Amino acid sequence: MTQILIVEDETVIRTSLRRLLERHGYEVTEAGAVHEAEQHPLADFDLIITDLRLPGEAGTAIIAKAAEVPVLVMTSYASVRSAVESMQMGAVDYIAKPFDHDEMLLTVERVLKQSALERQNATLKQELSRSYPADGMIGRCPAMLEVSERIRKVAPTDTTVLILGESGTGKELVARAVHEQSNRRDAPIIAVNCAAIPSTLIESELFGHEKGAFTGAVGTHRGLVEAADHGTLFLDEIGELPMEAQARLLRVIQEGEIRRVGSTQSRKVDVRLVAATHRDLQQRVNDGLFRSDLYYRLLVMEIRLPPLRERGDDLLELAEQLLEKSRQRLNRPPMRFSAETLARLRSHSWPGNVRELENVVERAVILADGDRITPHLLAIDSARPSGQDTQTSADASLSLDDYIRRFVRDNEGQMNETEMARNLGISRKTLWEKRQRLGVPRVKQ
Repeated sequence: MTQILIVEDETVIRTSLRRLLERHGYEVTEAGAVHEAEQHPLADFDLIITDLRLPGEAGTAIIAKAAEVPVLVMTSYASVRSAVESMQMGAVDYIAKPFDHDEMLLTVERVLKQSALERQNATLKQELSRSYPADGMIGRCPAMLEVSERIRKVAPTDTTVLILGESGTGKELVARAVHEQSNRRDAPIIAVNCAAIPSTLIESELFGHEKGAFTGAVGTHRGLVEAADHGTLFLDEIGELPMEAQARLLRVIQEGEIRRVGSTQSRKVDVRLVAATHRDLQQRVNDGLFRSDLYYRLLVMEIRLPPLRERGDDLLELAEQLLEKSRQRLNRPPMRFSAETLARLRSHSWPGNVRELENVVERAVILADGDRITPHLLAIDSARPSGQDTQTSADASLSLDDYIRRFVRDNEGQMNETEMARNLGISRKTLWEKRQRLGVPRVKQ
């Protein structure tokens, strides 16, 4: 549960604010002054709300003591000077008393979301620096060298980037490498999977909405585009973006403006757009499913990722890196691939690309009894996913696509999407992508 500390010397205000926050699911601790607040471990809180004028030290004194915890300052002495001074000292935001309850709740929600995004980005940066070389990419084949060179050249600019490649080739990793080598590296990168958000909600999620804009819009909502202000917005599977949302996105690219759903006012935003898709966007344009003007705006700099089967010796280098990463994460001793295993890895077609390789290696690490990864641990010697022993032996001769098509049709009514994906050994996102490509869309219940 989210932990909030209130530092306020007026008991009536402190109690009222505590009750308001508790009614909305927050766990609240109270203090009447800075020295009382310091009796609690400040790092344990997700947010500190403090009055500016307190007995003893001013409320802003807690900002330096709180380290990474965001501090929201409130004061009855509402003035531009007070606000500026508080923000200069490191306050995350400022609210004047008397405050409206809805205003306070919206401010708290926004601050907590922003703090969570910043922590997430810090964690992702650490993970990338631990798991990959400085530029975030692994591979020395000519196609990957071209990818790295394009990243190096385009990253310092604000040019829009379109990343193309099959599912599982690492398009999000390329987007993050572009961001990390750009001048925006200290601002957030917001990643959005356009295929994972219902079409009825995607405009609100991306561009935000005003209170009362539609049924259920009980307050103002800042969209993900605004959350990426001064940073990078990564739109994965942009080919699935509805036409109305495409028009709004085009305005962001052309004018640097957004308009929240239900608002008549435009807001300036400064975002760098990186998009990705496994689809043929030109064909989507021809089919009337994607705006041609948006397509050409995206096509300024194209980075095409090769499938794993075309990357030669990169495969083994990636496998070694993923083996080390998996065994460390799973707290296993040092491991190595046997010669037979390396040959098996080289001979497999890897239809799921790097994502499939990562899953195969992790499974092998979990099942291994010793320090050697042997071929039988890989489970890639047939098209049949492990655990499906009830299928006929004739299924082993099917292509992977044929098997997935048959499996989905046979189990549509008996399993949900999560169960089918787990039995197939793929993610829900990959299952959705394969449904689209193989012509087996989900049946509405």
